[in-house]
Amino acid sequence: METRKIQQVSNGTFTVSLPREWADGEGITAGTVVNLHTHLDGMLVVQAPECEDDSSMQFTVTVGGSDADGADGADGGVDPAGGDFLEQTLRAAYAAGSKQVVIEADGTFDAEQRQAVRRVARNLVGVTITEESDTAVTVRNVLDANEVSIRQSVRQLQFVAVSMHRDATAALTGAAPLDGFAERDDRADRLFAMVDRHFTRGLDRLDEVDALGETRPELFRLHTAARELERVADQAERIAAVASAVPDPLPPAVADEVSELAELVPASLESAVQVALEGDDPDAAREALAARDRVCEGVADAERRLFEEVDADANYRFAHALHALERTAEHAGNVAEVGLRTAVRTRNMDEKPAREGGTESAEHTQSA
Repeated sequence: METRKIQQVSNGTFTVSLPREWADGEGITAGTVVNLHTHLDGMLVVQAPECEDDSSMQFTVTVGGSDADGADGADGGVDPAGGDFLEQTLRAAYAAGSKQVVIEADGTFDAEQRQAVRRVARNLVGVTITEESDTAVTVRNVLDANEVSIRQSVRQLQFVAVSMHRDATAALTGAAPLDGFAERDDRADRLFAMVDRHFTRGLDRLDEVDALGETRPELFRLHTAARELERVADQAERIAAVASAVPDPLPPAVADEVSELAELVPASLESAVQVALEGDDPDAAREALAARDRVCEGVADAERRLFEEVDADANYRFAHALHALERTAEHAGNVAEVGLRTAVRTRNMDEKPAREGGTESAEHTQSA
């Protein structure tokens, strides 16, 4: 880092000289127009105009068509002419922040390829097919960052993840059947993919950060919280898979215990997300961490009782579901830790003891 002295010219305008080495490297000479970005965090960034070009976010990919000879994927790899390859490519482009992808076929598209493109357009927020022919398809993201609220998306993801968790654990304990689970899982994936996309674009493009209305540290914390919530949804999916595959639910002697543990997660997640977004109640984050510890300890005891005291021949897949419940609590704890960092940055940390049940977890967090 180097320092420069602010000068004032005759009309009262403040000026500062630019480092010559940087200007030469960016092709800046006298008369070049540069872009100035003033950010919410008080920073002023000088950027060469070509850095604002969005052409790097557009690319063309060629795939084998139905009339072309190519790999058939028989060796177990991904067929570069197949639907899986297309879907993986388009999802990667979306996550990387691409605005437009042109897919050209070496021949003509077959039904599998067209279905893959339409499936991606249907499952990713803002993606649409703008042009389509026998040999080329243009896929574009039309969602404007000015229309996106990352905070609201995180709250929606929390709601979906919690509802999935509640229904999956209810099915595991025999309290209620699964209903509409796959649709919510898809929604959780869509929400996180959108947050992930805009976070990635925010790393590359300063105008994206401005449009989202978040500082870069805030955007990072929101992305971290969203990632943990998406993992809560993934764990709920694993629990639901066990509940669907095993004919009988958990034995009643253990089911009640697991239900009580599972019910600690929604409240702790709600509190953790609130602190992560606002940073105004660190005690709530500490309580969420304490709930995480109780769930992890309780799951270990429930698993031991299930296989040692209640039913030594219990289906081994119950253990997978219980481990998923433990991981759910750990993800909720990770969100709470994001909340504590938010409280530190917003200077809302207090030195008073945490509310009942939170002291031990606070010590755990500080030592972590």
